[in-house]
Amino acid sequence: MKIALIAMSGVRAYNEELTRLGMTLPGFVERSRTIASLPSLSLLTLAALTDQRFELEYFEIADIKQAPALPECDLAAISSYTAQVNDAYAVAEQYREAGVATVMGGLHASALPDEALQHCDAVVVGEGELSWPALLTDFENGCLQRIYRPHGRVFDLGEAPLPRFDLLDPEKYNRLTVQTQRGCPWQCDFCASSVTLTPRYQVKPVAKVVEEIRAIKRLWDRPFIEFADDNSFVDKKHSKELMRAIAGDGVRWFSETDISIATDAELLTLMRDAGCIQVLVGLESPTARGVEGIELHRNWKRKQVDTYQESVERIQSHGIAVIGCFVLGLDGDTPAVFDEIWRFVEASGLFQVQITVLTAFPGTPLYARLAKEGRLIRPTAWELCTLFDVNFQPKRMSVSQLERGLIDLGTRLYSDEATRRRAGAFRRQARGALAGTPSGGNGHGHETGAGGS
Repeated sequence: MKIALIAMSGVRAYNEELTRLGMTLPGFVERSRTIASLPSLSLLTLAALTDQRFELEYFEIADIKQAPALPECDLAAISSYTAQVNDAYAVAEQYREAGVATVMGGLHASALPDEALQHCDAVVVGEGELSWPALLTDFENGCLQRIYRPHGRVFDLGEAPLPRFDLLDPEKYNRLTVQTQRGCPWQCDFCASSVTLTPRYQVKPVAKVVEEIRAIKRLWDRPFIEFADDNSFVDKKHSKELMRAIAGDGVRWFSETDISIATDAELLTLMRDAGCIQVLVGLESPTARGVEGIELHRNWKRKQVDTYQESVERIQSHGIAVIGCFVLGLDGDTPAVFDEIWRFVEASGLFQVQITVLTAFPGTPLYARLAKEGRLIRPTAWELCTLFDVNFQPKRMSVSQLERGLIDLGTRLYSDEATRRRAGAFRRQARGALAGTPSGGNGHGHETGAGGS
């Protein structure tokens, strides 16, 4: 029997003006494109849990209108971002019409399994590792269930299999993903990441992470790694152990983290020496009113805002470029936020910037709250869940002010002059660290921007 593992991999702005800007302004939607171009680590992990008696094919669809013929198979397993889920449903229905069994999983299907079941035969809710083996047994026996749930179980990352990186075409990717941990303790209300799938934050044993990196190195001569974590370095002890373990592997890498790494000079030094090129830091807003109350259980980020500029400088002084991520349209934002972000970026010397629009993904507390408040303009317009399109009524500005503010700020931030200025500021802050970087470390490659390697 053959299983087709199908990743819907294309995320693009729905707003045509944003799409045009993304083509002309370096960095405007570059990070989104980078995320979209990464292989599906979840499907590669399920492949590793699949018995050898099954034949496997990994297949990606960036644009359903230009996709080649779907692979022939007996079971189609489909994973999709929310923004592309309608295309995923179309793929599932095409398979079903051909008599092929279909299963869907991931964040969107987990949040809305009943919706997904209108288009496919089965849905995996939550962490796929917990249900996949049983699903395959049921499929072979002709008794596929409609929904597979974890029933309170949490997958132990100590049992994580080595993803099937060998299913990928080495020529197609400029970076590959490795997960070092799952979940995040801060739990922001807008977060639609693994915190939606699992209630517990946990780390993967260092030995397993090293094994995955070395498996990638056997397939790619000089790989660029992206740690596919919600928030790397939360567990500083684990992080330092990992940095020491990979320091001699000669890989360059990128990760997403919170600002707390700035308070640990030892960790920053270890990160630099282990090949860290860039970190994306979720600053969200340069103002206290912007980050007020965005976390479900704490107000940690509110307490850090006054340290943001100093923290950025401290991280970059170690030769690690910071990509500052800002979310536009937070409840505390007024139309002044666009100038506030511009001034902060100019003053801080951030190497690169990512701006996105607050997005209510299904299954998140934010979606539930905005729905209750009647602020969702089109509650099921999933094609607008791109992080760049507006589908809700902001609290302190109009929809048009948010849309125009995003475009105008992006035009300023990603102009050639502003980009050169940030690159120069980073070089000045990192001069000492870069001068002392050993050959083969991270003393090169910073000109590539937010999504480059």
